[in-house]
Parts: sequence; structure tokens; C-alpha cells
Amino acid sequence: MDVSDSLDRTLDAVGPRLLRLRQRRDITLKQLADDTGISASTLSRLEQGLRRPTLEQLLPLARVYGVTLDELVDAPPTGDPRVNMRPFQGWGGSTFVPLTRRPGGIQAYKIVLPAGRDDAVPEPRTHEGFDWAYVLNGTLRLVLGEHDLLLTPGEAAEFDCRTPHWFGATSAGPVEYLSLIGKQGERAHLRAAAR
Repeated sequence: MDVSDSLDRTLDAVGPRLLRLRQRRDITLKQLADDTGISASTLSRLEQGLRRPTLEQLLPLARVYGVTLDELVDAPPTGDPRVNMRPFQGWGGSTFVPLTRRPGGIQAYKIVLPAGRDDAVPEPRTHEGFDWAYVLNGTLRLVLGEHDLLLTPGEAAEFDCRTPHWFGATSAGPVEYLSLIGKQGERAHLRAAAR
């Protein structure tokens, strides 16, 4: 088998992989189009294998799905078991560091929030799913329903995300925390991060 046959087979397999990733995440084509800037019709053709993906299309898809390009195209494994922790910027200057790399299910992130203001007005949000946060450094302000809590290193919170919630740092400095987020919460947090 020559290199072009191998390349053709790899590219032909990307469409079904994209479809499986979207279905596992329970995302509609319209939601994916909004998150990636790629039209729903183009995404549909890519998933059906009627169009070959370009790098310009694969990059935003990999970002939204939280996978590497290698995973998206099923590149041969390198034998390196380390998780590729490429940070990305989120809402309000926050930094997200993915700690897991499997599509679907619960995802783990290290989140760093810059120093905040003690008089910051929270904007609580709700979405499906559950969230778990464990503070590593700093003081994390968590507004959860009627509660306004300050969590310090070693403290954790777990809650149903249908309860209005908001995270922030205090004026004392930045905060680092670990977060376990289910697929619904991940969609909500990453969608907020993309804006």
C-alpha cells in the first residue's frame, strides 16, 4: 500500500468519527455550526464523507470537541501516554487546562481565574449537568443559588448545574481550581469560553 492510499483511508474515516463525536456530545449541527463558524450544511457533508476536511475546518472542530488533531483524524499513536494539556482562554480572562482527552463523559480541567474584585456583580447561569470544583490555590468565590461562598485551598463544592451558579476570584489574587464537568456542563462552559 502506498502513502496516498493510506492518506485516502485516513481522510475517509474522519467523517464518521466527526459524526460519532457530535452524537456522543448530544450536539445539533446548528449548535456545532454556531460554536465553530462552519456552516451546518458543510458540517453535514463532512460527517457524511461527501467532503474532505481542511485544516481550517479541523482546528475549530478539535477545539470544540476538546481533542487533538491527531485524535480527530486517528493518527497512529506515538506511544506517549501523557495528556496534551494545551491551555485555552475562556471567559473573563480565565484559562482552561484540559486534564482529560477522551470524548464524551466527564471531563477534568484545571481552571485559573485572574484576581477579581470583591464588589464584582455575579451573573449566575444554569444548564443541565453537575459540576465539581476543588480549590488548589487562592480563594474561589462561588455564588450558588442563595449562597455566596468563599472556598479556600483543599475545599470542594459539588452541585446540580440547574441551580444558578457563578465562579470568580477575590481581590486577594488569582485562584486555581480543578473542575469535573459532565458533557452538558462542558458544552455550556466551552460555549461561554468561545465568546
